[in-house]
Amino acid sequence: MHLSSLSLINFKNIAEASFTFSPTVNCFLGNNGEGKTNLLDAIHYLSFTKSYFNAYDSQNIRFEEPFFVAQGTFKHEEEEIAIYCGLKSGEKKVFKKNKKAYTKLSDHIGLFPVVMISPNDINLILDGSETRRKFIDGLISQFDKEYLQLLINHNRVLTQRNALLKQFQNTGNYQDTLLDVIDIQLIPLGNKIYNKRRDFLVEFIPVFNDFYKAISNGKETVSLDYASQLSEGSYEKLIHNNRSKDLGAAYTTYGIHKDDLVFTIKDYPIKKFGSQGQQKSYLISLKLATHFYIKEKKGYAPILLLDDIFDKLDDLRINYLLSMIRDGKLGQTFITDTNLEKVPQILRNLKLDFNAFAIENGEIKTQLQ
Repeated sequence: MHLSSLSLINFKNIAEASFTFSPTVNCFLGNNGEGKTNLLDAIHYLSFTKSYFNAYDSQNIRFEEPFFVAQGTFKHEEEEIAIYCGLKSGEKKVFKKNKKAYTKLSDHIGLFPVVMISPNDINLILDGSETRRKFIDGLISQFDKEYLQLLINHNRVLTQRNALLKQFQNTGNYQDTLLDVIDIQLIPLGNKIYNKRRDFLVEFIPVFNDFYKAISNGKETVSLDYASQLSEGSYEKLIHNNRSKDLGAAYTTYGIHKDDLVFTIKDYPIKKFGSQGQQKSYLISLKLATHFYIKEKKGYAPILLLDDIFDKLDDLRINYLLSMIRDGKLGQTFITDTNLEKVPQILRNLKLDFNAFAIENGEIKTQLQ
């Protein structure tokens, strides 16, 4: 599976641009702030129906323009599939596959998997548990449609429960039976999500460990663990035993929406005790394990997006990634870099087929060879 073409209108700083891509490696080259990362984000958008960086769709419309359009053609097993995304200010975005609009955007997730490796990944270590939950949810959703629907349903019921708790606090009119009705829906959804997360991590963690060992040359021991309140007891008991706490807080204090991934090095939090190099190795291992796992589940490699990492990594990590690209283990790869010559020369030395585009102010200035 690969992306063969991309066309954009008014996407972030890109007024209009069209690309034809190599099925192996493609480079977007130019100074910082010219739009290279925005091109990667457009590819991510066509895969996930949302930006990797911006939480609000409207933030992806070019400044002072009323809409954006992103279109791409994916090729999978000799079939060409056209994907269209359009968004007008103040309106609902439209996503189409082969000119037919989706009724549910969730139906698109996982068809064209993408893995992004970016300097922003440090937020997985530095931010709170919500960022890490989004990571694991996004990963599982790319190969498990049932999981994505469970998550959508659970979040809807949880929102209803929190609104009811807030209403109880504001009115002082607490009705136990109303919470019972919601909890009957919430508990089985939470249990299924917990079981899927747990079972996934049992398989995923050894893959992650293997990548970290390879990247770090086995110099230190790291761990990735799943922390969930549901491991302490049944969801039903947790929910019922903490109702008074929920009423006081006016939101649901226990459940799978509090789950976390615990990142450690030598049994200490990598956030506090890991060096920058160790943190980078950890994150790259996490993303490569994601890529490998999705490939095993889907039967084809996700598209890999490498954002400005050749400037941020040492030679050891760069050479490891290059060896995997050279050996064809990573599928179609997109690379951004600030140097017009460095990455193309590396790819020539590796005798790899590639396309390279010089980007300036959101425009293709030249296509390099």
